[in-house]
Amino acid sequence: MRKAHSKYIGFIVCLLFFLTFFSSKAQETPEASITLISYLQQLEKEYDVKFSYADEHIQSFMITNPKSEGLEGILKNIQDQTQLKIQKINDRYYSLFKSSTVDICGHVLDNYKNTLASGATIEVLNSEIALLTDFDGKFYLENIPRDALLRIRHLGYKTQYIAVEKLTNQHPCKTILMGLSYEQLDEVILFDFLTTGLSKQTDASIQLNTEDLGILPGLIEPDVLQTIQALPGIKSIDETVSDINVRGGTNDQNLILWDGIKMYQSGHFFGLISAFNPYLTDKVTVIKNGTSAQYGDGISSVISMETKNEIKNTFFGGAGFNLISGDVYGQLPISQDLAFQFSARRSTTDFFSTPTYNQFIDKAFQDSAIKIGDDPTSDRNISRNENFYFYDFTAKILYDITEYQKIRFSFININNNLDYLETIENNNTTESYLDQTNLSFGGSLESQWTRNFSTLLHIYYTQYNMNAEHVLENQIQQLSQKNEVLETAVKLNTTYTFSDQIQWLNGYQFNETGITNFTNVSLPEFNSNLKGVIRTHSAFSEFKYTSANEKLYARGGARLNYIENLNTFKTLIIEPRFNISYALTDNIKTEIQGEYKNQTTNQIIDLEQNFLGVEKRRWRLSDNDSIPITKSKQASIGVNYDKKRLYIGLEGFYKEVNGVSTVTQGFQNQNQFNGEIGKYDIVGAEFLINKKTLHYSTWLSYTYNVNNYTFEDIIPNRFPNNLDIRHHITFAGIYTYNNLKLGIGLNYRSGRPFTEPLNGDSAINTLDFPNTINYNEPNSDRLPTYIRADASATYNFDMGDSVKATVGASVINILDRRNLLNTYYRLNENNQIETVESISLGITPNFSFRVKF
Repeated sequence: MRKAHSKYIGFIVCLLFFLTFFSSKAQETPEASITLISYLQQLEKEYDVKFSYADEHIQSFMITNPKSEGLEGILKNIQDQTQLKIQKINDRYYSLFKSSTVDICGHVLDNYKNTLASGATIEVLNSEIALLTDFDGKFYLENIPRDALLRIRHLGYKTQYIAVEKLTNQHPCKTILMGLSYEQLDEVILFDFLTTGLSKQTDASIQLNTEDLGILPGLIEPDVLQTIQALPGIKSIDETVSDINVRGGTNDQNLILWDGIKMYQSGHFFGLISAFNPYLTDKVTVIKNGTSAQYGDGISSVISMETKNEIKNTFFGGAGFNLISGDVYGQLPISQDLAFQFSARRSTTDFFSTPTYNQFIDKAFQDSAIKIGDDPTSDRNISRNENFYFYDFTAKILYDITEYQKIRFSFININNNLDYLETIENNNTTESYLDQTNLSFGGSLESQWTRNFSTLLHIYYTQYNMNAEHVLENQIQQLSQKNEVLETAVKLNTTYTFSDQIQWLNGYQFNETGITNFTNVSLPEFNSNLKGVIRTHSAFSEFKYTSANEKLYARGGARLNYIENLNTFKTLIIEPRFNISYALTDNIKTEIQGEYKNQTTNQIIDLEQNFLGVEKRRWRLSDNDSIPITKSKQASIGVNYDKKRLYIGLEGFYKEVNGVSTVTQGFQNQNQFNGEIGKYDIVGAEFLINKKTLHYSTWLSYTYNVNNYTFEDIIPNRFPNNLDIRHHITFAGIYTYNNLKLGIGLNYRSGRPFTEPLNGDSAINTLDFPNTINYNEPNSDRLPTYIRADASATYNFDMGDSVKATVGASVINILDRRNLLNTYYRLNENNQIETVESISLGITPNFSFRVKF
C-alpha cells in the first residue's frame, strides 16, 4: 500500500513540476522579429520621414522591435542591431548604408559537450588583429572590415573560417560551435615543388596530392609510382615501377602501403605501370629517412598511399582510357553517414595491339635479344606469340558512426596473366605461363575520445600468389614455380596531444607472415617446397614537438620488435628513430634525420635464365641462416632554401645495410647462386634547384652515390653494388597556359656495373659439369651512359556544366636512343657463351582521354 501511495505522490510531484514549467514558459513572450524594411516603412508613416537605401543592402536584416523612445533613440537601436550607418540628411530625410567596418562579437562553444571553449584564437585574416576568447568563450572586436574573414582555432578542434558579415545583426552574440579534430595534425608544408600537388613536409617527407598533381615529362596520368621517380634519390634502374631503388636499395626494401595494407605486388605489365588507381588516391607519402616509429619494415623507404576518406553528399567519379587500358571510378553516397567507393581497370592488350603495347612487350621480353659470343651478326632468329592481360579493382565502404568515430573497409584485387610461346630458328619452342594475383582487404576504426586523445585501430589481411610454368625447347626441361604470401596484421595507434607544441604517439602492432616457395624441375630432377611463418610483436612510442614560433620541429622515438620464426629463431630488436629540422632564417632550414630499421621478408632472384626475364622475383622469409634478418642504419643532414618561387635543397646521407644475401641482389655472374652473406654501404648526396612562376616550373636535380658491397667470402671482398649508379641528373620543365600543360625533360645517368667473362679459351670452365663461365672480378665493368628525353601535353576542357574532360599525349624516349639497361651471359646447348641484353623502351607514344564528373 505504501508503494502504491508513494507512486501516486511521485506522479503528482512530476505533474506539478511540468505544469509549473510549461506555465512559466507560456508566460515568456519572445520578442517578435520583423524585417528591417517593413519596420522602416512603419517609421515613415509614424514620424513622417523618408529613408533612402539600397534594397540589396538591407533586405536580409531582421530586427527586434526597438524599445527606445523617440525617433533618434529608435535609430540608434537599429544601428546597434544591424551595424548599418544611418546618416541624417535633413529634418525629414535619412540615408541607410553599410559601413566599411563593423563591431562584432561571438560565443565559442565545444559542440561535443556544448561546454565553453576559452582560449580559442580569433584572427582577422590579412591583418595584424588577433585575440583569445575569454573565460566564457566570448570575444568582441571593433572596427573590423565588413568583408574580412575570421579564422578561429583551438587545440584539438577543427579550424573554423567565418565571414565577418555573418556575425553582424546578431543579438545576442552568435554561437560558434567548434567540432573536434579526429585526425592527427598534418605536417606543415615546407615547399610545393616541381609541379602542383607535390610538396615537401616539415619532417622532410614528400607528399603527393593526386587530385592536384600537375603534369610531368612523359606522364599524362598521375601514375603514383612513376611520379615519385622524379624525386632526387629515387629511380628505377630498369625503367619499371616494380623495381624502384631508393638511395641504392632494392625494391623489396620499400614498404608499400595501400590504405595501411602492405602490398607484395605493385605493378602491371611486368612493372611498367603502377597497379594502383590514382584517381581515388587522396595522398601519397614518401619517406626516405627519419621514419616515424609506427612503421616497421622498409629499410629503404616507406611509400604510403591513402584513398579518399571523406563522405561527400553528392556522387563524383570519372572514366578514361589510354593505349594500354581503360578504367572507371566513383564514390556513391548512400546516406549522410555512409558511402561506397569503387574503381576498376582492365587492359585492352588481349583485344588489339597499339604502338605503346608493342614497345612494352618488346621491353618485357628482352631475352629474345641474344647474341653468340661477340659476333653481332650471329643473332638467333626468334619469333614469339603472347596473350597478356591485366586488371585491378578496388572497393571501399565509408561509415561515420558518429562525428567522433569512423569505420572504413578497403578491398583491392590485382591480377596479371600471361601465356607466352617462343619459337627459335630451329623450330625449338619454349612455352611459359604466368599468373600473379594480390588480394587484400582491411578495416580501420578511428575514434576521437576527447579533444586531446584519439585512437586508430587497423586490421588487414593480404594474399599474394605467383604461379608459373615453363617448358623449355620442346619439353626438354619443365619448370614449375609457386610463391604464396599470406599476411595478417593488427595495429593500434594512440595519440595524446598535450598542447599545440607537444604530441605523444604510442602503439602496438602484430604481424603474422607465412610464405611458401615451391619449385619443381624435371631435368635435372629437382623438387623443393619451403614453408615458413614469422610472427612479429612490435611496441612503439614517440614524441613530437613544434616550437611556438614553428622554427624547431623535432620527433623522436623507438620501436621494439620481438620476432619469432616458428621454425628457427627468436630475437629482440630495438630501433631508435629521430627527425629534427630548424629554421635558421625565414628562408633557410636545416634538417637532420636518423633511423635503425629491419625487415624479415626479401625477394630472391632464382633461376633467372629460365624465365625470359619476366617477373622472376620470389618472396622469402628470413631464417637467420641463408636469408638473415636485414638490418639498416641511416643518417642524413640537409639544408633547404626557399624564397618566393625559388627552392634549393642539398642533402647528404650515409646508409649501411647488413644481412644481405647474394640471392636477393640479382647477381648474374659467378656469385649468382652461392648465397654469400654480406652488407652494402652507401655515401651519397642529393641536390635540387627548382624555379617556379605562375606559368612554368623548371628544375635541375643531381644525385651522387657511392654504393659498395662487402662480402668476406668473395674475392675481392669489396666491390661496386649492382645498383651503384654514381651520377644521375634530371633537367626538366613544365609550362601551363590556361588549360594547356606541357612538359619536357631529360634524364642522364652513368652506367650500372656488370661482370664480363674472361677472354679467350679461359672463359669456359670445362672441369665443372655442367660447364660454367669464368668471370672477371665482380662488377668490374660498366654499361654505357643512359640518356632519355620525354615529353607530354594535356588539355582540359568542359563538356557541360558538371563534366570536365582531359585529353593528353606523351612520348617516352623522344630521341629513340638505344639505352642498355643490363647485360648478362649464359651457355647455350652448344657450349657457346650467349650475351643477353636488356634494352630500354624505344620511342613510345601514348594517348589518353578522360572525363570527370
